[in-house]
Amino acid sequence: MKLTFRLYTAAACFQVLLFISLGNAERSDTRILLTSNGTLRETHGENYCAMYDICGTRSDGKVVNCPFGSPSVKPDEALSAKIQSLCPTISGNICCTEAQFDTLRSQVQQAIPFLVGCPACLRNFLNLFCELSCSPSQSQFINVTSISQMKNNLTVGGIDYYITDTFGKVLFDSCKDVKFGTANTRAIDFVGNGAKTFKEWFVFIGRKADPQLPGSPYAINFRSDADVSVGMKPMNVSTYSCGDPSLGCSCGDCPYSPVCSSSAPQPFHEKGSCSVRIGSLKAKCIEVSVAVVYILLASLFLWWGLFHKRKERIPTLRAKSSMSVTNGGPVEQVLGKKDENTRMQLEDIHQVTSGVQLSVVQGFMAKNFRLYGTWVARNPVLVLCSSVAVVLLLGLGLIRFKVETRPEKLWVGHGSRAAEEKQYFDSHLAPFYRIEQLILATKPHGAHVKPPTIVKEENIKLLFEIQAKVDGIRANYSGSLVSLTDICMKPLGEACATQSILQYYKMDPKNLEGFGGVDHAEYCFQHYTSDENCMSAFKGPLEPSTALGGFSGNNYSKASAFIITYPVNNAIDKESNETKKAVAWEKAFIRLVEDEVMPMVKSKNLTLSYSSESSIEEELKRESNADAITILISYLVMFAYISLTLGDTPRFTYFYISSKVLLGLSGVILVMLSVIASVGFFSAIGVKSTLIIMEVIPFLVLAVGVDNMCILVHAVKRQQVELSLEGRISNALAEVGPSITLASLSEVLAFAVGSFIPMPACRVFSMFAALAILLDFLLQVTAFVALIVLDFLRAEDKRVDCFPCIKISGSLANTDQGNDQRKSGLLTRYMKEVHAPILGVWGVKLAVISVFAALSLASIALCTRIQPGLEQQIVLPRDSYLQGYFNNVSEYLRIGPPLYFVVKNYNYSSESSQTNQLCSINHCDSNSLLNEISKASLVPKSSYIAKPAASWLDDFLVWVSPEAFGCCRKFTNGTYCPPDDQPPCCSSSDGSCSVNGVCNDCTTCFRHSDLQDDRPTTRQFKEKLPWFLSALPSAGCAKGGHGAYTSSVELNGFEDGVIRASSFRTYHTPLNKQVDFVNSMRAAREFSSRISNSLKIEVFPYSVFYMFFEQYLDIWKTTLISLAVATCAVFVVCLIITCSIWSSGIIAIVLVMILVDLLGVMAVLNIQLNAVSVVNLVMSVGISVEFCVHITHAFLVSSGDRDQRTKEALGTMGASVFSGITITKLVGVIVLCFSTTEIFVVYYFQMYLALVLLGFLHGLIFLPVVLSMVGPPSRRIPIERKDDNKASASPSL
Repeated sequence: MKLTFRLYTAAACFQVLLFISLGNAERSDTRILLTSNGTLRETHGENYCAMYDICGTRSDGKVVNCPFGSPSVKPDEALSAKIQSLCPTISGNICCTEAQFDTLRSQVQQAIPFLVGCPACLRNFLNLFCELSCSPSQSQFINVTSISQMKNNLTVGGIDYYITDTFGKVLFDSCKDVKFGTANTRAIDFVGNGAKTFKEWFVFIGRKADPQLPGSPYAINFRSDADVSVGMKPMNVSTYSCGDPSLGCSCGDCPYSPVCSSSAPQPFHEKGSCSVRIGSLKAKCIEVSVAVVYILLASLFLWWGLFHKRKERIPTLRAKSSMSVTNGGPVEQVLGKKDENTRMQLEDIHQVTSGVQLSVVQGFMAKNFRLYGTWVARNPVLVLCSSVAVVLLLGLGLIRFKVETRPEKLWVGHGSRAAEEKQYFDSHLAPFYRIEQLILATKPHGAHVKPPTIVKEENIKLLFEIQAKVDGIRANYSGSLVSLTDICMKPLGEACATQSILQYYKMDPKNLEGFGGVDHAEYCFQHYTSDENCMSAFKGPLEPSTALGGFSGNNYSKASAFIITYPVNNAIDKESNETKKAVAWEKAFIRLVEDEVMPMVKSKNLTLSYSSESSIEEELKRESNADAITILISYLVMFAYISLTLGDTPRFTYFYISSKVLLGLSGVILVMLSVIASVGFFSAIGVKSTLIIMEVIPFLVLAVGVDNMCILVHAVKRQQVELSLEGRISNALAEVGPSITLASLSEVLAFAVGSFIPMPACRVFSMFAALAILLDFLLQVTAFVALIVLDFLRAEDKRVDCFPCIKISGSLANTDQGNDQRKSGLLTRYMKEVHAPILGVWGVKLAVISVFAALSLASIALCTRIQPGLEQQIVLPRDSYLQGYFNNVSEYLRIGPPLYFVVKNYNYSSESSQTNQLCSINHCDSNSLLNEISKASLVPKSSYIAKPAASWLDDFLVWVSPEAFGCCRKFTNGTYCPPDDQPPCCSSSDGSCSVNGVCNDCTTCFRHSDLQDDRPTTRQFKEKLPWFLSALPSAGCAKGGHGAYTSSVELNGFEDGVIRASSFRTYHTPLNKQVDFVNSMRAAREFSSRISNSLKIEVFPYSVFYMFFEQYLDIWKTTLISLAVATCAVFVVCLIITCSIWSSGIIAIVLVMILVDLLGVMAVLNIQLNAVSVVNLVMSVGISVEFCVHITHAFLVSSGDRDQRTKEALGTMGASVFSGITITKLVGVIVLCFSTTEIFVVYYFQMYLALVLLGFLHGLIFLPVVLSMVGPPSRRIPIERKDDNKASASPSL
């Protein structure tokens, strides 16, 4: 709601009111004679006047006609020519004196600027008053109904004006759509008080005005039922349709004319929703399609499963019958034990007579990990110290650590089109003003009850008290005191353009009683454009929708909220003194509201929400300390869990030795060091951190890093105790090194893909996280392996955990520890003896495949429900005062954000046709920019454009037109002549100026013959445009450009015939949802693109929110490309390391299913798609690998058939995946639900929790079933037995 336009509108309204009073002044020809008994005796007929001459002047200066009729008179040639110039329908005799005609001319002068854009409307409108004032047959349609006495003279007190309904309807239809661009509205709102029919318009025109108020000096009753018997007939002069091509109304002013029907509003981007109705159920097409596909696939799969089962039925029955011999008796137990011993023997033989054929990369990695493990076991202190020294060195970069909290730097990508357009707008025109706002609202008396109106006198008094406190703010900036008047917007250089209902009282509490209390405000709601007493203190009209909220339609009196907006001047340089002064005042403003205003409002049982331009940035800064306790608790919980997980089964006899508390604490410290090193590195190279980095990455790296810690420790503990520590460490690294490397590289690559996301906050987050995870992995295979060596040495030396200086004597602890290491854990036994056999049942396999396929297809259908956007409330702390403010903005505001269409390099020269391609008045192209904007406003649901645009070009062309004789005026020497009501009047050559009175010797700037096709020439345009932009709106001309268009045109370098930048302002419709913001921006860009291509003129749309929402225009494209790249990267890494397309393909398929299901969860939880969620999805690719790669790798190197290999893989790695990956991530993620910031709860707790659960289900249920059915062949193959040593040397992974 640009405030500069309001002051312009104000002046316009003032003129409208005056112009209406003109009609009154001119109606001075009614024939009324008073008989002795008080009745009126009239004469009606052709060439006879009902009123003639002026018989009185009211105290407010309005003239009143004589009530006596007379025959019409023949004017002299000079007067006849003057009348013909304004009233071409009147020729021959007339019923007005020259004084009456001059009054008519001066009064209609005020209406002409509103209507001149449509000559048909202006002609009809002038005819209405020309016939009233000067028609030679005036008495035929004018009947004086009452007379008054003024200074001993009889004057007209009231008249009946008979007009045919046809004339009234055509008049109204020709004018109802004429735009008044200065105010982004229709001219009828000013000259007709927003009338919806010609009868309403006539009622407004005919009302008798009180002294000092605009309007008619006597009552005019418009009627159509003339009494023909007494010689009367309604006035019905020729009328002109706005579609008449000879009068050249533009399509913007006459959209329904036949000539414009071919240029109907273009369809805007509006996503259709295909749906199918099945009975009473209505479903989307994609949902029905997915259901059909699932039914077909499931049927085929089940048929194949039954056929496959029948084929294997005979061998299966034979196997079962042989097994049933031993069922249910002691023999079973004996044979079972024997079979187990036999199996163990066979396994021992198999280890000797078979080996694993690894890929070249895996073999290389396993060999080097084995050698590296031996070296680390021999030099643990050196490895630990050197690795820690490196990360500490990187951490020194923290001395340059800075946090970025500016929203535009966090959420707007480099090279963003919207950011570039904002920079162009700010530098060539003017930066959008800063907004400080208060919203006071009433409370509903109960649930589902509409809140009561707030428009009450006691609430207006409260507003005055609040305003007094705001006016009293004195903020300290560099020793100087800053008040609102020092920084506020002053469009006309006078009062602040505060948007408040108090403007109806001129911002003066004394006027509350003087103007009639709350009744005056309710009156101004309907007459804010037409009553001078409703004009604001900054001399402009205040539209009620900008100061009120919570109303429906135009029922302003039932508004439930006051909206007070303080527009403050903005600056391009955010470090300038102007900006810092504004920020200082804003901080004082927020403190005042919290400390003083809030208690005042609560005492009146009202609600209050508030905001300043710097509020979001300040709240983001406050957020940095909000979750410190959450971070601390999470690390303590994770530390406790790691210590418990890494240790052996608790036994009181040796827990103080077998526990891993010190090792767990060391692992947590390593995670912290990796985060510190990552932040330090990027800080050193000048990359600022963000709050997401500070709060999320520690959780993320901890959850990811602990997995590998658990896997490493469990791998070492699985080794034979009889082996030396060097052997156990080297075997463990050779066993799990390739898989944890694969998982870690996948995670790093996934985050690296996230670094290509255009949003800075997410891009920087991905960069920091990728490096942190890489460093954490390197620390795990260096420092943590060294710590494992030291911890096992401590345990073997019988030293107490946490107190290694204390040594325990005896052998019990060592013996028990060894026995415990040989035993399989409870979770391992469950995986091998319960979980795997259940999944091995054929019916269970079919059910698992069917259920997971249904889940994925359902998620595909649900994906269409995901909406783009990022609610501002989510980014802020839950206890932020902005939470309530944003909710109230959506609930109460009834006007959308300002929208500017910016034109680059407008060629205004006479040789160019661009003027007619842009304007929307007469003789402009029907498909011009402004006409198209006007047509788009007729379909606001799809265009999101609420009003026609305020056009400096239209107003300038009207301002210089000869018809608007009160606008562009010059002295005889050619210099600018100001309006009569804006002294001093002097030309540049005069030595003295007239401070008061009218400007003498002023003429209109141009005659029609001076113009070229009714358009100024290049020289005229160049000369008069600065005049227009410096001209204040006046009573004689509402089109002055100063204030309304001061910042709409760039005059730098315009002398060469090209205006580098200019803007046309309109408004979006109210935007309440994130999708509304996205769709409105998309619609505006599509509109601008179409116009640019059509007119060959560069046009772009600009609104302040565009740069924050641009990312969502192609968010799905960005998401799908990022996920595809990340998945392909993981596939390639798996392929390089395993050299198995089969296993890599299975991993990729499972990853895709997890991602699809995660998108389905987002739809169910109403999680929006934005850069944060895209990074999470990309990150999910890397994290999901951990749930798949270890099981797949174990399956690949196991022997036997697929079912046996699946059982072996679950027994070997299933427990580690569950306890070391699933549970550790759950512990790290669950703590995030206690965060005070909603973004962490929604986008990190909910999404990560869903990811962990989906990863667990797919990794430990779906993947084993798939491997047991279509898994890749085993890498374990028979080898020639040479000797035990060589056989034992082959890697067993």
